[in-house]
Amino acid sequence: QLQASGGGLVQAGGSLRLSCAASGRTSSTYGMGWFRQAPGKEREFVSAITWRGGIILYAESVKGRFTISRDNAKNTVYLQMNSLKPEDTALYYCAAKTGSGRLNQAGGYDYWGQGTLVTVSS
Repeated sequence: QLQASGGGLVQAGGSLRLSCAASGRTSSTYGMGWFRQAPGKEREFVSAITWRGGIILYAESVKGRFTISRDNAKNTVYLQMNSLKPEDTALYYCAAKTGSGRLNQAGGYDYWGQGTLVTVSS
């Protein structure tokens, strides 16, 4: 199971840190990712990290502003979001994948959290 938290309302230029706590059989996790879906839009990739190998990916739209990290001891992945923009407003989902492969493809993920809402006001 994945439990995402940390969303909220913030002004443009502000920061939020999302957390995604994994429980259950985490030893088979290859990587974890963050995706987001804005109203009326498709779900899009935000960032991902492998659980052991240290591969990190970011969408171009968040590079330099968002930072993904993991705490293996706590089975938790974080997404530090700085310099937030109104276009970052979305429901943010964390996901976990057990197989290797492209980390930026939503279809490759096996487990999904419930989503946490991020709203950035202008």
